[in-house]
Amino acid sequence: MSKPNKVSGVILYVSQLAFILFVVYILYINLDVLYTAHDRSEFVFGSPFFQRLMSKPFGLMQYVGAWLTQLCYRPSVGASVMIIIWALIFSVGSKAFRLKPSASALMFLPVACLLTSVVDTGYWIYISTIRGYWFSQSVGYLVMLLLLWAARQTPRKWHIVWYLIGFCIYPVLGWFALLFVLCLALTEKITWREVLGFVLLLFTASIWHTQFYSYLKYDDVVLAGLPRFITPSDNSPELSIPFWVLAVVSVLIPLCSKYLTKWFVPALCAVAGIAFTVSLMYHDRNYIDEMRMVRYASNDNWKGVLSIAEENRKPTSTMMFLKNIALMNEGGLLDRSFELGNDAVSLNNPDTLHVTLLDIASPLVYYNYGMVNEAIRLNFENAIQAGFSPFYLKMLARCALAVGDKKLVERYTTILHHSPFYGNWQPAPVTEKIRALQKCYPDELTGVENSDSYLVNGISLWYESDSKVASEQALLYSMLRCDSRRFWPSLRNFVQLHLNEEFPVHAMEAYILFMDKAPEEKRMMLPVEQSVFDRYKQFWKTLEAKAKPGMKLEQVGEELREEFGDTYWWYNLFGRKPINVYGNVGHEVAS
Repeated sequence: MSKPNKVSGVILYVSQLAFILFVVYILYINLDVLYTAHDRSEFVFGSPFFQRLMSKPFGLMQYVGAWLTQLCYRPSVGASVMIIIWALIFSVGSKAFRLKPSASALMFLPVACLLTSVVDTGYWIYISTIRGYWFSQSVGYLVMLLLLWAARQTPRKWHIVWYLIGFCIYPVLGWFALLFVLCLALTEKITWREVLGFVLLLFTASIWHTQFYSYLKYDDVVLAGLPRFITPSDNSPELSIPFWVLAVVSVLIPLCSKYLTKWFVPALCAVAGIAFTVSLMYHDRNYIDEMRMVRYASNDNWKGVLSIAEENRKPTSTMMFLKNIALMNEGGLLDRSFELGNDAVSLNNPDTLHVTLLDIASPLVYYNYGMVNEAIRLNFENAIQAGFSPFYLKMLARCALAVGDKKLVERYTTILHHSPFYGNWQPAPVTEKIRALQKCYPDELTGVENSDSYLVNGISLWYESDSKVASEQALLYSMLRCDSRRFWPSLRNFVQLHLNEEFPVHAMEAYILFMDKAPEEKRMMLPVEQSVFDRYKQFWKTLEAKAKPGMKLEQVGEELREEFGDTYWWYNLFGRKPINVYGNVGHEVAS
C-alpha cells in the first residue's frame, strides 16, 4: 500500500471513530429525551391503531417507528437500535451510491441529519401528533437505500421497472419513494428511461391523491411522511430542516461523489456532520431536569424529584409544582420550599411554540393534589391530540383507581400490558394525602384554562379545610401569591390544626414580613425565633446597601440572591410570581 493510501486510510478510520463517538455522546446526554419519547408516543396493540395508520401514505413506516419507540422505555436499548440502523444506513448507502473508501464518509451527512432530527425537537416532544416519528424516518431512509442498492445491481434497461416500483410503493415509503426515484435517475446518464422517471416523480403524489387518497388533504399526501411540525396555533418549519438537508445530500452524493475522493474528505464530512448537529440540537438543563422530574414523579419517586430540585435552584413552573408535591410527601414543605426555589423561570424555548405545565405534567400535578376529575379531563384532552401514550394511560389508570372504578383500571392496564415493558404494571395505591385532598376540594369540571395561576389561586382557597395536608398547601400557595388577605386565614387554620408543632421556617418568615409590612385587623400574635427575626432585619439593611438609584428590580434581586435567595422575603420582592393572580402580588413590601 502506498503512503498516500495509508494516510487516506488512517484519516478515514479516525474520522469514523470520531463521528461514532460523537453520535454515542449526543445520544447519551439525551437518554432522558428518548425515555420521554417513549412515554409520550402512542402505540396501541390491535387492528384499529394499525388500520388508522395504514389509511394514509407512509403509515406502515409510522407503525414500525411507533413499535420501535417502545424500546426507549430503556433508553440505552432505544439508542443502541438507532445506532444499528444508522450503521446499516452508512454501510448500505456506501454500496448503493458505489462510494470509494474516502468518499464513503459522505454517508456521515445523512446520519447527522437523522441524529439531529432526534435531538432538535425541544418541547414539541410533548404535543407532536406525528406517530412513530423517532424511528420512522431512519427506517424509511434505510429501506430506500436498500431499494437503490438492489436497483443498481440490475441491468440499466430494467431501471424503468424500478421507477414503476417507486411509484407503486409510494403508500409505503411516502417521500422516500420519490427520493428513491430521483437518486436512481441521477446515478446514470440521462436517457428516455430517466426522463420517464422524472415524469413519474412529478405526478406520483397527485395520482395517488386523486385515485386512492381523495379523503385526505392534499398536503397530507404530497410528500407524505415528511415531518411537519404544525398545530392550529404553532408552526416550526425549522424542525423540518434536517429532512430537507437529508434529501439534498442524498441527491448530491451521486452527482458529486466521484469528485470527492481526496484524503481530506472524511475529516471534512465528519466535521460538517458534527457542526450541523451541534448547531441545530436543542439541549437545556431545565428541559432535561423537567423530564427526569416527571419520570420520577410518575413512579412516586419523590426522593428522586428532590435530588434534582437540590441541584437546580432556578426551576421552571413544572419543576416547582413537582418539587412542592415531593415535599408534601416527604415532609418539610414549609421549611424547604423557598430554599429549593419557587422562582419559576421561563422555558428556554428557541421557537414560537407555546408550551406550559398543561402540556408537560398537568394531569400528574392535579392527580397528586386530589383534583382527580380535572386530571381525567386533562388526560383525555391531551391524549386525543397527542395520542394515548404510556404516560396518559398510566395516569388514567391511577385516576380510575382513585375514583374506585375497577373496570376502567382493568381497561387501561390491559392496553398497557401489551407493551413489552408493562406486562405486569399496576397503578400504585392511592396515598392517604391524595385521599385527604380529594375530600377538601370541590372536584368539579370547571373547563377553565388550567394554568399555573389557576392552580395557585385554587389551592390558596383551601384555608377553611379541616385537613392538615390541605391547610399546609393553602398556606404555601397564599405565600406564593404574596397575598396577605389569604395568608392570615390560612395561617390561623394551619396553627389550629398543627398545635404543639414547630413553626415552619418559611411560614415564620412570611409571618414576620406581613406583620411588618401588611398589618391587618384580627392578626394573630405568634412567637418567632430571634435568629430568623435578626436575619430579617439584616435582609433590609443589605437591601438598602445594595439598591442604587437607577438599578432595575431584577438586578437588585440578583445581588441578594446568594445571601437571601433561600428566604421567603427574597421571593416576595424579587421572585417571578404566577401570572394572572388576583390581589396584591409582591407589593406588600414596597417602601
